[in-house]
Amino acid sequence: MSHQIEVGTRIDGGSVPLADVGVKTAAHWRWLVLAIALIATAALLASGIWSRIRAGKTLRTETLQVATTAVSIVLPKQSAPAQEIILPGNVEPFINSPIYSRTNGYLKAWFADIGAHVKKGQLLAVIETPEVDQQLEQSMSNLNTAKANLALSEITKNRYEGLLKTNAVAQQDADNATGSYNANKAIVEASQANVKQLQALQSFEKIYAPFDGVVTARNTDIGDLINSGSNSGVKTDLFHIAQPGMLRVYVNVPEEYSQGVKVGMTAALSLAEFPGRQFQGKLVRTAEAINVTTRTLLIEIDVNNPSGTLFTGSYAEVHLKVPTQASTYLLPVNTLIFRSQGLQVGTVKDGKVALATVTPGHDFGDQIEIVAGLKADDQVIVNPPDSIISGQEVQIVQATLPGDVK
Repeated sequence: MSHQIEVGTRIDGGSVPLADVGVKTAAHWRWLVLAIALIATAALLASGIWSRIRAGKTLRTETLQVATTAVSIVLPKQSAPAQEIILPGNVEPFINSPIYSRTNGYLKAWFADIGAHVKKGQLLAVIETPEVDQQLEQSMSNLNTAKANLALSEITKNRYEGLLKTNAVAQQDADNATGSYNANKAIVEASQANVKQLQALQSFEKIYAPFDGVVTARNTDIGDLINSGSNSGVKTDLFHIAQPGMLRVYVNVPEEYSQGVKVGMTAALSLAEFPGRQFQGKLVRTAEAINVTTRTLLIEIDVNNPSGTLFTGSYAEVHLKVPTQASTYLLPVNTLIFRSQGLQVGTVKDGKVALATVTPGHDFGDQIEIVAGLKADDQVIVNPPDSIISGQEVQIVQATLPGDVK
């Protein structure tokens, strides 16, 4: 006899066996676990795919950032309307003259030493000239002899002219007397000229100052042998006189600035012995020609020096303000690109490089003047890499405003 355990009632009123209920419950749980596993697997797959997509986007972004060159830029600086240049200058007196002797002899006395302020016509020295004195005495004697001969020939000429009127002498004798008179007269005139020449040489025994000034050198002393300035032997200036009330400063201006310096410009002088002080001068003349050896223009600047503060022969730094072109700009030298196409700079436009050919002007060491090929709003790349090309994408990481670069 068999028995079944009824655990429930069916709809139709019958009972449900317990074994059937267990089988159905196990199948239901298996499907539930399988569904959960599928959902978890799908979630993991979706999460992995999304992570890969996000990592790919990040990698592409980082790669693009790394591939884009980072650059620093600087804006051009407008150059000043007048550029100051500093050049070496030699300070010289307005008049500077060595004093020589015009006669030979021995120095008898001198009356002015170095530093003495002398006036024009002031006696500086006296020279003994025994040879000239002796020659002058001899010439005076020759002149007297010539005058005596002239007087005798004049008497003879007059006598023969009187006798010729009565035909007491021949015409030839009268002509000879007249010729002798004319010859003696010429001898007298030559002797007089010789006497005047020796008197002039004798007057050179006294040395006078040719102008107001200061004695800057005395190269002789009592008893020294003096050779005349026209002598072919060794010549030594007895004195050196300078006029320091007005000074001439000579400056060699480089050719590139030569067109900017004009007569009438003002200049300032700085000297090491006067720190923090400047002396004003005026450009009075130029050579109007470039020296082919130094490629410079010689200019002269006059400086008033009434109190003698400045010494002649000093070294000075001359400050000149030379006008410049209004459309020029200044750039740091580390912005330049040297290539076969010429001098270039790299600019940034809309995130891309644009190479511009420029024309340089004056070179100031850390900066250079650009006279063409640049605009005021150009963003110029600092320290551009050698491989930079037009159209290359770049990223600006630092910008420098005009005036930031000294």
